[in-house]
Amino acid sequence: MEPTEKNPDPHHIFIDEVQGHQRRWLKVIQFTSSSTKAAAIMLAAAVVALIIANSPAFESFEEFWHTHVIIGVGSLIGEMSFAHIINDIFMAVFFLLVGLEIKYEMTVGELTNIRQAALPIIAACGGVLAPIVIYCIFNVSNPETSHGWGVPTATDIAFALGIMALLGNRVPNGVRVFLSTLAVADDIIAILVIAIFYGQSPSLAWLGVAAVILVVLILLNRAHVYALAPYLLVGCLLWFAVFMSGVHSTIAGVLLAFTIPTGSRVDLSRFMQWSGDRVREANDAYIATEPVTLQKDYMTTVSRLSQVARQVVPPATRLEHMLYPWVYFAVLPLFALTNADVSFLGGDVLAMVTSPVFFGVFFGLLLGKPIGIMLFSFLTVKFKIASLPENVNWIHMLGAGILGGVGFTMAIFVANLAFPEAVLIADAKIGILSASLLAGVIGFLFLFMQAKAAERQGIAYVSASLDEMVRPTAGEEAADIADDVVLGLGDDDLVDDVRDVLISEGGVAEFVIHEKQARDSAEAAEADDVTGMRP
Repeated sequence: MEPTEKNPDPHHIFIDEVQGHQRRWLKVIQFTSSSTKAAAIMLAAAVVALIIANSPAFESFEEFWHTHVIIGVGSLIGEMSFAHIINDIFMAVFFLLVGLEIKYEMTVGELTNIRQAALPIIAACGGVLAPIVIYCIFNVSNPETSHGWGVPTATDIAFALGIMALLGNRVPNGVRVFLSTLAVADDIIAILVIAIFYGQSPSLAWLGVAAVILVVLILLNRAHVYALAPYLLVGCLLWFAVFMSGVHSTIAGVLLAFTIPTGSRVDLSRFMQWSGDRVREANDAYIATEPVTLQKDYMTTVSRLSQVARQVVPPATRLEHMLYPWVYFAVLPLFALTNADVSFLGGDVLAMVTSPVFFGVFFGLLLGKPIGIMLFSFLTVKFKIASLPENVNWIHMLGAGILGGVGFTMAIFVANLAFPEAVLIADAKIGILSASLLAGVIGFLFLFMQAKAAERQGIAYVSASLDEMVRPTAGEEAADIADDVVLGLGDDDLVDDVRDVLISEGGVAEFVIHEKQARDSAEAAEADDVTGMRP
């Protein structure tokens, strides 16, 4: 049994006095693992920034973020404003997390099977090219604004998946996998665009230093160093070298992510036997009538077991789980608070919303993204390079394509790099915010209509996994809802059939559950009511 809000300690491992603490801690874990809540907090931060930017407090607000922090030792003195700390240092941590997610997808996730990943990867290419074309239609003749073509090219994975999570289990898992894989491919393209087109003239000397540091990180990986501390310490040096080179420093986060090991330093097959032996040793050594601190043999055994068990989880996975709540609930809201501050006071609003930058970014995201994604998806299916995911139709695909136009975080980030003038950055931000809002609402409505149709038919799409399978963060909420759906039907035979299909499908499967039939008849567990299939 897994811990739940009502029963945070199903196996009663912890003493009665701390059950309340366990319940509260579980609520914190559930909250900070929610992509929907992360998106809501980022949206709230953006709204706060817009309100302050159009109030008398804006000048003080802006001055605060431009306050410089000075750090120095002897003659070595460095200074950086709060805004630059967020954009250059904190966002490097965001890119480190993005890099870890990309590496996960490339090693054990959706990008390992090229045929399975072909549809979202090709669709992502279309979702990049079409916005560039639309942006250039409005700006190609203007040398001051033509460099902003990269702004409407990237999808904000947190917002897009947060919106989709609102639909729960009424949307097939194939749509969620398609959108998340597309967003990862988008991020890869965006990272390349930033590295190649939006840095300063690079310093070859500092690039050489960065290359040497990167080699050190690779050697650490090859030497099977599984402790995180050496990678993070050398990663700080890599960040500094990349920062000094003129290439945007956030790229250091991605490079660092690809050097952190994804394997475990523990031989898992031997660990199972070893850990079982240690548990038996601890059980034999434990004396219920004595205080734990006096039981030396017992304490020694459980300490050894604890030290080794911590090392079973790969370093990349440990770091990803460690960073996720900080990035999505602190770094990105701070980024939104400092970068969504578009002021309409004292400015020509009409000029802002009729500028070529606004048109290029707005229509690039709102129209270019879905047009490119749908066109390239259609051609991919038409030429039989790949097929639509199971249970997914073209309305689902259109909804996902429109959600691809939610480009908040990465788009604002690129806008800050692309335009030297504050006026052009403001025009781009207005285009990003308005297009992302409309894309989010329209994309949600398209998928909501399909969800209502599924609800009228009493159909739920259940993505289930065996207890030992690790679920991707993006699908965790839907998977929890899925568990409730299966268990809520109250049919033990149905649950057994679900587990049988999971075993036959390698541990992960999607089910189409006809809820009304499952509740009303004894044939709920038959093949007509539950159909297992690979996502």
